[in-house]
Amino acid sequence: MVALFPEGFEEREKRGALELAAYTTRPDAASLLRELGPVREIEVVAGWEDAWKRFHRPVRIGPLWIGPSWEAPDAEATAIVVDPGRAFGTGAHATTRLCLELLLDLEATGLADLGCGSGVLAVAAAKLGFAPVIALDHDEAAVETTRANAVANGVEIDARLADVLADPLPTVDVGVANIAREPVEEVAERFGGRLLVASGYLEAERPAPVGWRAVERRTAEGWAADLLERG
Repeated sequence: MVALFPEGFEEREKRGALELAAYTTRPDAASLLRELGPVREIEVVAGWEDAWKRFHRPVRIGPLWIGPSWEAPDAEATAIVVDPGRAFGTGAHATTRLCLELLLDLEATGLADLGCGSGVLAVAAAKLGFAPVIALDHDEAAVETTRANAVANGVEIDARLADVLADPLPTVDVGVANIAREPVEEVAERFGGRLLVASGYLEAERPAPVGWRAVERRTAEGWAADLLERG
């Protein structure tokens, strides 16, 4: 959907199904979507290009405020400005919030964001004093977005194009992998650090990578995040 409709789209839960709404001027939009299911076309009012902004609301996690550039941050908070782009992650998803809750309790040291998306976790870690912060993703758009968000927030992040399931991983103390349970387990067995903040899976799932033990779990809205420790 991002590739086909970069102007904007949204997801809506509707009577047990997922409805996808694409905002576009493309004359072939309906034919592109028909393979996904029934399609209907509605003419939208002027200003639709900015309508999607109302879905991106700021969130507060402890001392951190995470929101888009068109919202005013809380005066007393550490602001992290993340504009949604072509990479996943604005800070609002439960798995992102859970990862940040776990990061807040850790000593700030070297950190690798393994599958960085928009870089929200990497930026937040840098704001919290983690250094060096290295962000990896196999998607070039994600790496570009992470670099842009690092610049916008005035932090240093080494964002690199890499496949975290195949390429060498950085030698740092802490890893963050907000991806899915199976790739989390694969990444954990390749990562040489001491701690791994893992998420991207449902509360019913529990990653069990060889050589790691779970020391803390957070849940919200049916999602889960775990702090894993080597040993």
